[in-house]
Amino acid sequence: MHPRWRLSHARGYLELGLVEEAAAELTLLPPGPPGPPGDLEVLGLHALILREQSRWLELRVATAELVKRQPDLADWWITYAYATRRSVSLHEAEAILREAELRHPQEPTIQFNLGCYACQPGDLAEARRRIDAAIALDAHFRAAAATDPDLAPLRAAGPPASLDCPPTA
Repeated sequence: MHPRWRLSHARGYLELGLVEEAAAELTLLPPGPPGPPGDLEVLGLHALILREQSRWLELRVATAELVKRQPDLADWWITYAYATRRSVSLHEAEAILREAELRHPQEPTIQFNLGCYACQPGDLAEARRRIDAAIALDAHFRAAAATDPDLAPLRAAGPPASLDCPPTA
């Protein structure tokens, strides 16, 4: 079967939530890189599968490469930081997001995650500033802030408008 079909099948399986089937399709690709931009597509799909499988250390390696090769894609930075938090440390994940913030200053997920990371060691002022910034960039983060377990200390500290007020119409 042509490699493009294998990739298409893998994407389709992944979209259907059939993670193991998606992974199996990738293993059937011929050895060796398919060549740019195909190798990025394979690596990206592999990273998405690793994320679904909670294989954090392997995901960290894959997304580190994706960040090097596609630094303009904020999602890879976010996933790289997430995998690093799960496999190495919150401190290293925060360092990744701080670098990502320089490249993607308007990305609300980066602000939100930095808020979560600040909340864990108890820097509630920084956490509040970051969460407010995320909500200012995208109001959908208001609901996430109200329920994210990482932000429980921030919610317990007091009711800021950004976390407790329903969105205005």
